[in-house]
Amino acid sequence: MRVAEVTIVGAGVVGLSCAVRLLEAGHDVRVYGRELPPHVTSAVAAAVWYPYLAEPRDRVTGWSAAALTEFTRLAGSGADGVAMTPGTEIFREPVDEPWWTSAVPEVRRVDEPRPGYAEGWSFVSPVIEMPVYLPWLLGRVRELGGTVEQRDVRSLTEFGGTVVNAPGLGARELVGDAAMEPVRGQVVYLEQVGLDRWWIDDSAIELGVTTYVVPRSRDIVVGGTEDHGAEDLAVDPATADAILERARALVPELAGARVLGHNVGLRPARPTVRLEREGDVIHCYGHGGAGVTLSWGCADEVAALV
Repeated sequence: MRVAEVTIVGAGVVGLSCAVRLLEAGHDVRVYGRELPPHVTSAVAAAVWYPYLAEPRDRVTGWSAAALTEFTRLAGSGADGVAMTPGTEIFREPVDEPWWTSAVPEVRRVDEPRPGYAEGWSFVSPVIEMPVYLPWLLGRVRELGGTVEQRDVRSLTEFGGTVVNAPGLGARELVGDAAMEPVRGQVVYLEQVGLDRWWIDDSAIELGVTTYVVPRSRDIVVGGTEDHGAEDLAVDPATADAILERARALVPELAGARVLGHNVGLRPARPTVRLEREGDVIHCYGHGGAGVTLSWGCADEVAALV
């Protein structure tokens, strides 16, 4: 195999996962990010494995399945911040089996999973605790001999050799991709009150509302919003109140949980994920709300393209 010198632009979960795979393959890798963990969009994610706001479905299913396999392996090997956690996506009306279930080893239909809901689909999914996992991933890159530096990259022509373009929403400016769209998401962090299952309810997604409750070791992440085109990073108190009301209605065990904090992130959405080679540049961006979910699958494909 020819050893390549690879520059990765973007130090979020996708860029760092690509770096690990390329380093494991024996390439020389340097990563540049406008921001470094923990100050990246990936850090805001509740990060339960779930293919959300990402197309096309055939490629997303394959990437998701590969990432699920890797996260399951990482959880078994004791990687920091990865825990296999049972949970249920619930629906007000009966639905067909969700399109992504072929990526999951076992999915179980549940009748009346919560009062007022017609059915749900339960499975065991990785929950990736990003404040813990991102430093672990960054450390893994450095352990393998890669370098990670903060740098505001203005053009991909600044670099020779092979370049992996994984800047998330920054692709709008970096490569002039007008198809990129920010999708604002707001979350609330609650104290961990013993919850050990995640819940997702997207029944009001057409209104820009999604309800999810994701337990982690130190807290519980509840959300959320899906505000297409919105770029305001300020926490909206009324939105936070609405998130809490929906989350506590869905999971009554949260009634007495203390609020620990708030956060806002901009998902890097695109009509389809762009993962392709263009000369010496490999583009890998537009993962929407599924950057973590697709990370290892996309990293595998990037490594194959190099």
